Amino acid sequence: MKRLFGLICVICVICGCTQDAYEKGEGKYSLMRADFVEARANADKQIDQIITDDGEQLLASKPFTAKLVVTPDSVYRCILYYNKVRDERGYDVFEPISIGLVPCPNITPISALKKEMKTDPVKFESAWLSKTGKYLNLSLYLMTGASDNDEAIHTIHVIQDTIMTHPDATRTCYLRLYHDQAGVPEYYSSQVYASILTSQIEADSVHLTVNTYKGLVTKTFSLR
Repeated sequence: MKRLFGLICVICVICGCTQDAYEKGEGKYSLMRADFVEARANADKQIDQIITDDGEQLLASKPFTAKLVVTPDSVYRCILYYNKVRDERGYDVFEPISIGLVPCPNITPISALKKEMKTDPVKFESAWLSKTGKYLNLSLYLMTGASDNDEAIHTIHVIQDTIMTHPDATRTCYLRLYHDQAGVPEYYSSQVYASILTSQIEADSVHLTVNTYKGLVTKTFSLR
């Protein structure tokens, strides 16, 4: 059985995702694409297929290994930089350039939160639904810097405050971003991504609140 892997709660203070480079030496960077994908690893722990957020399914021009793959026959949420090319049969395939994990945080009800709610500010860039509707994606910048404290690590969660039922019987899920700066120095910003599986949201729409250095940002998305 395939399993969807992602870095669930803790985000590294130096980089948002680990990337492995695949230098093809063919000078095709003008054709390079960047997409959020589900990447499938085969029985040999090689990535051989992806499904993009637009719902496009592509085979790899050649199956390849990556450090993020730790389990055979598994599926990983990733950001992929690649070239889309035609193979000798005339089919579209992808040539990987770099790939990194995208965290997929679970939604935690506020009543199940076992620690103080933290909403330390972040820099908000954007939030959007994948074309397939399967993921709610976030692009954030965290303020970070080198620290001698090994416990100084950013922590991200998604907290569900409540679900409101409207007079027309539709429901809205209210989410907040949990962010604990945890003493990480705020010298420079580092971009991080996260993808929330919308299958976790039992409502017709979702209302997301993020605390930023410029105040609260709220975004609402229709899911049905």
